[in-house]
Amino acid sequence: MKDRTTGRRLRERAPLALGGMFLAAGMLHFAKPKPFEAIMPRRLPERRAWVYASGAAELACGAGLLTRRKWAGRASAALLLAVWPANVQMALDSGSGRLPGVADNKALAWGRVPLQIPLIWAALQSRPKDTGRS
Repeated sequence: MKDRTTGRRLRERAPLALGGMFLAAGMLHFAKPKPFEAIMPRRLPERRAWVYASGAAELACGAGLLTRRKWAGRASAALLLAVWPANVQMALDSGSGRLPGVADNKALAWGRVPLQIPLIWAALQSRPKDTGRS
């Protein structure tokens, strides 16, 4: 019984933690866009616009997850899939000196790639708050 309670708590809290992460990352996209531009696939034109667009999407998804909106889980999972290529690009470029600061660390960069899987799982655990109405 304890395992079920622990699992239920994790499924309830994981989207909230992801929502907080999205809000923080979304704000960073606007405050410090250059590191995000550096990890974007180089074929994309107007990388600054993509950074701002993904930051706005992270802010929207973060707010949606924290307020438990019906659309937020699927939208957040889709966003995580959409930004996965930037994480792969970061991993491929790591250790080259092209990336700023800790982003140039190979272990950190490659660790981010599979991290998307539990983040997608967390997004898909999002459920609307039960209002007691049918």
